[in-house]
Amino acid sequence: MFSRRIIPGPFWFRNFAMIIIGLAILLATAQVYGHGGKTHGSSFTALQALQKATELYDKLVVSGKLTDSWETDLKKVDISNRQKGEQREYVVSFERSSGEPKTVYIFFTAEGKYSGSNFTGE
Repeated sequence: MFSRRIIPGPFWFRNFAMIIIGLAILLATAQVYGHGGKTHGSSFTALQALQKATELYDKLVVSGKLTDSWETDLKKVDISNRQKGEQREYVVSFERSSGEPKTVYIFFTAEGKYSGSNFTGE
């Protein structure tokens, strides 16, 4: 009435066919779920910009290029994107509560390369 065979043929052929089908399912699953991260081409993130800017900021304070008040009076840190011509930049700003200038800006390209720093944000 009902045959128990899923794939007709000799025993070795059925086992071989089941192994091939199993491998195909495994490989298809790997293709669907193994597509990588969600960055889609842009590997430098705002968090990485903050990390790099913080390291540079600390070096500037330690070397004396920024006074100690930049470390003790730090009020706010901000990360933003801006378009400069056709290139996108990350801007990390460190604002202190007192003293002039109030803010130091550190710039990175979309690829993560340091592109400058100043007190004007320009």
